[in-house]
Amino acid sequence: MTRIAFIGGGNMARSLIGGLLKTGIPAATIAVSEPQAESRQSLAREFGVATYAENRLAAADAEVIVLAVKPQIMPAIHTELRDTLQRNRPLLISIAAGVRLDQLERWFGALPIVRCMPNTPALIGAGATGLCANARVSPPQRAQAQHILDAAGLTRWVDDEALMDTVTGISGSAPAYFFALVEALEDAAVAQGMDRGTARALAAQTCLGAGRMLVESGEAPGELRRRVTSPNGTTQAALESFAADGLPAIVAHAVAAATRRGGELAAELDKT
Repeated sequence: MTRIAFIGGGNMARSLIGGLLKTGIPAATIAVSEPQAESRQSLAREFGVATYAENRLAAADAEVIVLAVKPQIMPAIHTELRDTLQRNRPLLISIAAGVRLDQLERWFGALPIVRCMPNTPALIGAGATGLCANARVSPPQRAQAQHILDAAGLTRWVDDEALMDTVTGISGSAPAYFFALVEALEDAAVAQGMDRGTARALAAQTCLGAGRMLVESGEAPGELRRRVTSPNGTTQAALESFAADGLPAIVAHAVAAATRRGGELAAELDKT
């Protein structure tokens, strides 16, 4: 069995560990390093995995290492892990937003590295993750990385790393866009006189149902939109209002802003 070490035991690591265990991966093959004693105890109790306070101990004999820490932490952990990584040559998987492959290679050495951008619905097994790999990653290692991230939801490979910041803009950050839309729908209904609990339940369930229709039908969103829009009906009136207020441009500007910020965050790490 492949031995997997998670560096960092936060929410995203927990979601991946839980998903892997459900696929039949033995808990005995998973190790986690986590600085907080309470979190280590919780991980061991909930998942039955080995936990360590020191990164090098968790990574000692791992064939796959998942870097599940914040981007700002990456430069600080490489000195502790570099010797172990160069000796064992594991597959390195990073789920830190905005950290480029060349930066990971500079910190950790010339290793097979997969860069991933998951999103928060991974916490309930409904994530959407973009992956890209450097040239040292073999086909079996690509399959390993995909299997690990598949445990948290849908995965898609992105051949051009420059598009990983776009992945951030359309899926990594996008759950917040969805929450903002539901919040706006809720507030609009309250302004019309509906109680907040009913407004939230109707708005949230409607968005959930529409998302399921889109995924399960395989139809293009434009086609589904046309089917639900009767000529001169209520939906057409709302969509015309969206168009008049420039909804497509608003969304395009938001995605561009998130994409641009992803590049800026990576550039800031170049200074470390």
